[in-house]
Order: sequence, then structure tokens, then C-alpha cells
Amino acid sequence: MAYNRTITYEQPAPWLDSEVGMVLKTYTGEQTNATEEDDRKVIKSGTVYPTNATGALGIVFEDEDLTYDEARPISVLVAGRVIESRLAVTLDATAKTELEALGIVFVEAPEATL
Repeated sequence: MAYNRTITYEQPAPWLDSEVGMVLKTYTGEQTNATEEDDRKVIKSGTVYPTNATGALGIVFEDEDLTYDEARPISVLVAGRVIESRLAVTLDATAKTELEALGIVFVEAPEATL
């Protein structure tokens, strides 16, 4: 099973407020949690892992292309400072509460211009 592919995506606005206190853990990303994007199945950076509902464990740190794999290791932020308005999804209230309990601090920031 190959894990090395180079594919270029658009550059989203950075949602990480600070690397101070950032904790990443490795989880298994599954193709069933990916969204279709230009004939590819991608778990986008800034989405809630595993789902944006009860049982949230963290925020996906970087885009992961699962087009050719049913499952693969992904990096998930479980603690740190996050700019909520720049995440790829609007947080579910239950998921936000669970993420805050894990150690994720949500902050507000002006809109980014790239």
C-alpha cells in the first residue's frame, strides 16, 4: 500500500492560531468520512474527526487524499488554539463542547486575505 502521492490543492486560510500548546495524535482516517472533490475523496484540513457531532476527538490537521485507500493514518489536533471562523465546517454545539473539554481553545480573528 503506497502512501506517497503529490497532489496540489488550493491554499485555505490558516485555522491554527498558535503552535504553542499544540498536540497532534495519529488516528485512522476512513474513506467513508471523506468528501468528493474533483473526482477525489478527501478529508479536509479543519474538519472534525471522526464526525462533527457527538464523539468528536479532534480536528484534522492537514488534507488527506483517500481516493486510493480505504483507510490511512491521519494527523489530528487534540489540543491547541484554533480560529473557529476559519475551520472547514461550522462546528456542531456538542462537538465544540467535547473539543473544548479535550483542550482545544477557540479564538476569534479577523478574516484572512491570501
